[in-house]
Amino acid sequence: MEYQRPNHVETPEEQARVQHSEWHYLKIFVVVVVAIVLVAAISFGVQVSKSMGELAHERPAAAPAQTAQKTAAPATPSPAPATAASDAAQPAPAAATASAAKAPAAASTTAFAPPAADAIPEGPMGDVVRRGEQIFLHTSTQAKAFVGNTLNCVNCHLDAGRAAHSAPLWGAYTQYPAYRSKTKSVDTFSERLRGCFMYSMNGKAPPHGDEVLVALEAYAYWMSKGAPVGEKLPGAGYPKVAKPAQVPDYARGQKVFNAQCALCHGDDGQGQRSGDVQVFPPLWGKHSYNWGAGMHEVDKATGFIKANMPLGKGNTLSDQDAWDVATYINSHERPQDPRFTGNIADTRKRFHDSEFSLYGQTVNGQQLGRGAP
Repeated sequence: MEYQRPNHVETPEEQARVQHSEWHYLKIFVVVVVAIVLVAAISFGVQVSKSMGELAHERPAAAPAQTAQKTAAPATPSPAPATAASDAAQPAPAAATASAAKAPAAASTTAFAPPAADAIPEGPMGDVVRRGEQIFLHTSTQAKAFVGNTLNCVNCHLDAGRAAHSAPLWGAYTQYPAYRSKTKSVDTFSERLRGCFMYSMNGKAPPHGDEVLVALEAYAYWMSKGAPVGEKLPGAGYPKVAKPAQVPDYARGQKVFNAQCALCHGDDGQGQRSGDVQVFPPLWGKHSYNWGAGMHEVDKATGFIKANMPLGKGNTLSDQDAWDVATYINSHERPQDPRFTGNIADTRKRFHDSEFSLYGQTVNGQQLGRGAP
């Protein structure tokens, strides 16, 4: 048995050793705890980083899905499948943005639909609209006092002024008032109509406020209901046809005319009549439009012919054929320009200084602009 001294008192050296030992164990404990915390923190950080990476990777695919759904919503009731948007990945947002940016332009290309002919209302306003329709269809008889040839408005503005690409009424009415280089002034729609009587109808302008003008303007107003004011609509006016590879030629145009136009307009271009009704209009000569009409300009005639002729077979002629036959038609004499100054060269310089006007030019040895006999 080991002998122990009772009531042993530790010496200072022994106490120092004990304190040192306890401090050593405490440091070890702290180091272990810190190590555990660091390991846990690193592990947590890696997991968070991985989750964030997955989230960031998924987010671009999710955005196109939402964009595609929002873009498609106006067109179709059902949203686009998310899988299709995910497959699109990065290109999808750009495509969706481009589609959204182009949306207004796409809307503006929608053809305007005028009211149906049987939708003219009853009552005093409807009566004036119907009067305007009759003048438009039968101008040479319904507005005889202001017409100097056998043409009717509908000859150049097809389908009672409804047909696109034949200067429809709904494409013109909302563009006025407007500055016109032809008159060098701001014209109202009524003043534009007065010009039609002077040039296209080879007649005289009705007085301001005349019932003929009021009726035609009422008809144009009714035809244009719902059309945006001041915006040029698709199908308004006549289309522009690019210049052909070959310079337009009279001889080639005559061949096109004989093959495609003479059946309705006659070999002599004087059209066809049935009693007092001009079934097909004359294209030159004293009964046609005069040298001041817009249709005498070859580029405008080309656009009309290309889009609308032969009747019922628009856009079947080649651009070259359209230019050639327009040149042939407008190389014939017609009634004098009402603005004639007494001198062809001076009149050309003042009113026909254009590559598309044959007024004052010499064709087949004859100077044009002398007026139809």
